[in-house]
Amino acid sequence: MSIFHLTFGTITYAIFWGVFSYLIIFMGGDFIGVYVPSLEALELKTINSGTSIGAIPGVPPLMHNIILLIVFGFQHSLMARLGFKNIVTKYIPKESERSFYVLTTCGYLIWLYLSWYPLSDDIWHLDGLFHGLITALFLGGALVALWSTFLINHFQLFGISQAWHAFKGTQPLADCFQEKALYKYSRHPLYLGMLTTFWFVPTMTTGHLLFSAIWTAYIFIGIGYEERDLMHSLGDKYREYMMRVPQLIPLGRRK
Repeated sequence: MSIFHLTFGTITYAIFWGVFSYLIIFMGGDFIGVYVPSLEALELKTINSGTSIGAIPGVPPLMHNIILLIVFGFQHSLMARLGFKNIVTKYIPKESERSFYVLTTCGYLIWLYLSWYPLSDDIWHLDGLFHGLITALFLGGALVALWSTFLINHFQLFGISQAWHAFKGTQPLADCFQEKALYKYSRHPLYLGMLTTFWFVPTMTTGHLLFSAIWTAYIFIGIGYEERDLMHSLGDKYREYMMRVPQLIPLGRRK
């Protein structure tokens, strides 16, 4: 079974990279394409353009998009809870549980990309220098989010570490709390990067606003649950960290 864990984990990890990369294109392909003509020429589906494929029959576009976003939040949160994991591992080996979670999330995101209805009325649109600056911030946010995963445990977060240890017949090292790089200045740089990509866009449409608003709400709800779990598992060490380091925006270390 160990070779199965490694194969399943590796394939899932490769799918993650494809889905994550396309998320950047989905959210920003229209304005990134201004600087990358070859990307624009591909006419890929984005949040503001393209045809909806596989949408829920009979549901109006706005409601369909709302359902897509809210159900993603439930799927992503429910499958991350310990009680759900305990149920899943009755049928799936523990070593593959995280990869199963990642694969399920990727599958849902692929459906979201395909079935999303573009709602392309402009709320704001920036040109010239501001277009370039905001696009750079958008891409910077994506890099911050990705970098943050490597500062905690990227390969464990996406299931490849568990698969590798199962293949080798070894046990992963126990997690320990560390303040590395970005985490010295923000308790949640991953979420800060994501929020930057949601809101720092040179063209904000009604569809993009809907996407950003619902996923922003989901992030703040998630932060509440995550910090509660961290206080429970790490105790006073994490409470002291909360007193010193801002939750999101790194406006200087707290005293």
